[in-house]
Amino acid sequence: MTQRNKSLMTEGPAPFTLGPSGGRRFALPTRGSGTVKLGAAGSDGTVSAFELVMESGEGPGLHVHSREHELWYVLEGEFRFLLGDALVHQPTGGLAFGPRGIPHTFQNIGAGTGRLLVITSPSGLEEFFLEYDRRASGPYDAEALQAAARVGELNFVGPPLKIATPRAIRPGRCRR
Repeated sequence: MTQRNKSLMTEGPAPFTLGPSGGRRFALPTRGSGTVKLGAAGSDGTVSAFELVMESGEGPGLHVHSREHELWYVLEGEFRFLLGDALVHQPTGGLAFGPRGIPHTFQNIGAGTGRLLVITSPSGLEEFFLEYDRRASGPYDAEALQAAARVGELNFVGPPLKIATPRAIRPGRCRR
C-alpha cells in the first residue's frame, strides 16, 4: 500500500458505536423529544443523525434548510411529508428525502407516537435542536424557535400540516 493510500484511509472521523439509549436528548418545539445520535464532532462535520419521537398530529412548520440535505426514515408509525409541492405518505420502513433549498415539513399521522431517524448532511443541524432546548421555557416557545432557527440557518416559511390538509398519496408516489 502506498503512503498516499494509507493517509486517505486514516483521514476523517474515527469509527464509533452508540448503544440504544445513547446520545444527547432534547425537547422538540412540538410535542415530542429527540436524541442527537451523531453530530459534527463525531463525524468530522460530514453527517448528523437524530431520533425524533413525536405525538400524533405533530410536526414542524414549513421550513427551508440553507445548509443541509435531510433524509427521514420512519422507524415507527405513519408520517406524511410535504416536499416542495409533493405530499407523500410513508408508513414504518418508508423513507423521504428533502434537498436543501426545498421547503418541506412532515407530520405524524398515526394514531400513536411516531419515531423518525433523521440524517442530515453536512452535519450541524443538531445546533438548532440543542439551541431550542437551551432556550425554551415550555412545550412551544416562539422566541426560542426563532433564535434556534438563526443558529441552525433555517427559515420557517409556513405553518405545520394540519389534520384538515388533504390526505397524502400512497407511499413512494409524488403528486406535482
